[in-house]
Amino acid sequence: MYEWNFEPGLMVNLALIAGGYALCVTGPLRRFFPGNEPPTPAQVRLFFVGWVVLFIALASPIDSLGSYLLTMHMLQHLLLAMVAPPFLLLGLPRWVLRPLMRIPGAYPVGSFLTNPVFVFFAFNAVFALWHVPFYYDLALRDERFHILEHVMFFVVGVLSWWPICSPMDELPSAHPLLQTAYLFFMSLPTTIIGALIAFAEAPLYPYYALRPRLWGVSLGDDQQLAGLIMWVPGSLVYFAVLTVVFIRWLNREDANEQRSLADAG
Repeated sequence: MYEWNFEPGLMVNLALIAGGYALCVTGPLRRFFPGNEPPTPAQVRLFFVGWVVLFIALASPIDSLGSYLLTMHMLQHLLLAMVAPPFLLLGLPRWVLRPLMRIPGAYPVGSFLTNPVFVFFAFNAVFALWHVPFYYDLALRDERFHILEHVMFFVVGVLSWWPICSPMDELPSAHPLLQTAYLFFMSLPTTIIGALIAFAEAPLYPYYALRPRLWGVSLGDDQQLAGLIMWVPGSLVYFAVLTVVFIRWLNREDANEQRSLADAG
């Protein structure tokens, strides 16, 4: 139950992500990208922080423990959808995805997929759907659906952070005021779902009722803790970023005002 997950398909995909970045952003293939300024050390660190979070979520014992404890599975979902994506996006230089815009139809499709309204509903619909007991149990019992669940969490996770930390001028981040509103509303569904799980009086996911109990954690306590993890840390992620975005916007507005006064004087 504490084993690492070195499933070949997973390792290949993780290696492709890290190797693709090493070759195209910091390595010899960078010269083929227009406007290929070297990435800053901070960008490289941020990308690999995101990659390590992804690796921990999918390959560490968190993955195997998730089949025994709802709490660990919930933690895995938060890492996949809310923690790894923003780091990965912040680590991408603004030129690396630009060639995708040469594909016919890429801009309107990309513009639609990264629209804050669309990603709000897409992320929360996917998140809510997979926490419906039938689908959650299905993912736990069938590895194919488990993989599909994780892929969908990661994809909508990346899209959901695009309005905050877009790595492309062609598909830019939202205005800071829109970002604060977006982040506030993004915190609500996870709060509601987390509270529903935490305060449920009966076990929601029958799969866990049949699993051995670990560390003396009862089925009810496990479910309550899992709900609290989605509720509290899940919401705090959005509120922490909201605070940073709002303060940075205020500071920028103050600086612009002072510059205007200095120019007028």
